[in-house]
Amino acid sequence: MRQPHDPDAPQSAFLRQYRALSQLPASIAPKPHLYLRDWMVVDYLPGEVKTYLPDTNELAGLLYYLHQQPRFGWRITLLPLLELYWQQSDPARRTVGWLRMLKRLRKAREPRPLRLSPLHMDVHAGNLVHSASGLKLIDWEYAGDGDIALELAAVWVENAEQHRQLVNDYATRAKIYPAQLWRQVRRWFPWLLMLKAGWFEYRWRQTGDQQFIRLADDTWRQLLIKQ
Repeated sequence: MRQPHDPDAPQSAFLRQYRALSQLPASIAPKPHLYLRDWMVVDYLPGEVKTYLPDTNELAGLLYYLHQQPRFGWRITLLPLLELYWQQSDPARRTVGWLRMLKRLRKAREPRPLRLSPLHMDVHAGNLVHSASGLKLIDWEYAGDGDIALELAAVWVENAEQHRQLVNDYATRAKIYPAQLWRQVRRWFPWLLMLKAGWFEYRWRQTGDQQFIRLADDTWRQLLIKQ
């Protein structure tokens, strides 16, 4: 049984997760069996969830296979989320630097997609099941269609070296020049840092959990816009 992670999220977001799981092959995601308001019944995936990412080549293979699937039918757009997190954050936490960066991204607009594909958008060690039949992904609540480079930029890697190797391994499979793909991945970095910082701020106001303040402050330091 699954429930929405965000109790304030619209019901349509949870329904989209059900539809995404219904489209995906069982080789990479759990199959859903029943959808009710605020509840979803999905298959249990036997296997191990580790505390670290798999080999970059193995992970690149999983993501490339996902990106070859038919599109879900709805686009991932980051700007509305960035604006929502600003509006729903604690007013005392809003800064001129945050607003300035938001306006800068709004003016620049999102990078033009290199390749448009179905994305998971929350790839980290805790969402990867190491099963006897291979890697599988769980927690598809942020899934939608978007740039493959956005997905690669969003992976929660351990360090820059691992990130670059993941992109290189993916580029080999996708027959893209590694330098070209890496440039596109880097174009998404400011958007993703803003997305993470805004989400942490939003969750702080929603839950009062101090870990979200610490995570937000760390992300702001990466952006160098919040003192």
